[in-house]
Amino acid sequence: MAFPAGFGWGASTAAYQVEGGWDADGKGPSVWDTFTHQGGERVFQNQTGDVACGSYTLWEEDLKCIKQLGLTHYRFSLSWSRLLPDGTTGFINQKGIDYYNKIIDDLLTNGVIPIVTLYHFDLPQALEDKGGWLSEAIIESFDKYARFCFSMFGDRVKQWITINEPNILAIMAYDLGVFPPGVPHFGTGGYQAAHNLIKAHARSWHSYDSFFRKEQKGMVSLGIFAGWAEPADTNSVSDQEAAKRAIAFCLDFFAKPIFIDGDYPEVVKSQIAFMSKKQGYPSSRLPKFTEEEKRMIKGTADFFAVQYYTSRLVKYQENKKEVGFLQDVELQVFPDPSWKRLDWVYVVPWGIRKLLKYIKDTYNNPVIYITENGFPQGDPASLDDTQRWEYFRQTFQELFKGLWVDRQCNVTFLRNPQKEAKASIIE
Repeated sequence: MAFPAGFGWGASTAAYQVEGGWDADGKGPSVWDTFTHQGGERVFQNQTGDVACGSYTLWEEDLKCIKQLGLTHYRFSLSWSRLLPDGTTGFINQKGIDYYNKIIDDLLTNGVIPIVTLYHFDLPQALEDKGGWLSEAIIESFDKYARFCFSMFGDRVKQWITINEPNILAIMAYDLGVFPPGVPHFGTGGYQAAHNLIKAHARSWHSYDSFFRKEQKGMVSLGIFAGWAEPADTNSVSDQEAAKRAIAFCLDFFAKPIFIDGDYPEVVKSQIAFMSKKQGYPSSRLPKFTEEEKRMIKGTADFFAVQYYTSRLVKYQENKKEVGFLQDVELQVFPDPSWKRLDWVYVVPWGIRKLLKYIKDTYNNPVIYITENGFPQGDPASLDDTQRWEYFRQTFQELFKGLWVDRQCNVTFLRNPQKEAKASIIE
């Protein structure tokens, strides 16, 4: 079994997870800085990203590792508040620009393709203070930030991810409240944030398309988190429908508006309306796009970026009273007891093949980038990391089946040394 022509290897990081230098050289605070500094066991062992991997001062060491590994791609995110400390172009931090310019230039000098994520969960605190992703004002703020980044770096960066895992951000930050700002809005906040995230992405795509694409000739998309959902009982119609809802609420919630018609999946709209009525709400808790917004959102991605780690079995479970994004789907998720696991990731290699085929069939065979995939690290003191190696081996076997049996081709695989592995499948 051989890798196809054009196969490349890469690595990926996110600004808050690796940079450190949380207040260095004029950087403003992000919501994660505020969140972790508040203590109260909000994060594991009250850890912060103040120092993290120290990449802000140790980039040269990171570059040595990239060269030593022979990587062809490196995906990293920009810290919005390092570039624009208060989130606006009213104050531009030149040292932040210099830092990212050096990363991009060093990568290109060494033959490594930069893939840049504009936003990986670290909203400037100044914008959160104005309502964050619950406020429609964030759409214009994000668009101005995106234009700023395109103008600063787009002469060299040709692959952009606007927003990393907007579905995870909406649920964890604004529905459950376990990500910053840490305030739950069960059953309402996640939907409002998702609504604004979709519109912010679309606006920034149009800005690139209108003002930068002709000269810069790059591509823009967003990275959607998705696991595969398999019916617990394949003979049960209710379990089959629950699995379909799981995929619709996770993947299609964002993908269908952007890739198909500018609007949410029908099953999502009907399910939330049904649950809202059952719980006594006068109308659906899901906001509606106007016809003008639907036209603006439709077709605003140049490739399909998906992030897969694992799968779950799904069983129908009626919900009568509880209000929340997860409760609206009316299902129970759990692993097969035979699946191997480490932390939250169960080894289900065939899930990635099923997911890719679903995307291919549902979204008219788009160019697909697997922008995250991976397995948690075992004992950090041990060099015996056979669980991770076995996860990748089995995952690659399923990817090859997708490449050759399902007739896909040209894979680029980018691994995150923290928790992620990244890849692209280009038609």
